Amino acid sequence: METVADCIFCKIVAGEIPADIVATSTGAIAFRDINPKAPVHCLVIPTEHYENVAELAAADPEVLAELVGLAEGVAMMAADTPGGESFRLIFNNGAEAGQAVFHVHGHVLAGEKLGWNPA
Repeated sequence: METVADCIFCKIVAGEIPADIVATSTGAIAFRDINPKAPVHCLVIPTEHYENVAELAAADPEVLAELVGLAEGVAMMAADTPGGESFRLIFNNGAEAGQAVFHVHGHVLAGEKLGWNPA
C-alpha cells in the first residue's frame, strides 16, 4: 500500500491519528469531518495515497467507483433524517478549487435538504 509519511489521511488509514470511522470497504474508509457542514458530513478516502481525484480516476477507476459506493452507503445511514435518501459528494481537485489535503477525499453531505453554495 502506497502512503506518504507526512499525509494526515495516510496517518488516519495507518491508525496513527484517531478518526471517527463510520464505514470501510476493501480499498476505502469513511470518517466524520471534524468541521461538519451538514448533519452527515463524512470524508471518503482511498486507503492508498493518490493526490487528487483526477489522479485516482486515471490510475485506479475501480477504487474511485468504490469511493462513490461507500459514499452512498454513508449517506444511506442517515436515511431516517430529512433528505437522507439524497446526498452530495464533493471532490475538490487542486489548491485553486479548495483542496487543502492532497490525499484524494470526497465530502459526503446528507441528512437535510441541501441548498446550493458552489463556493
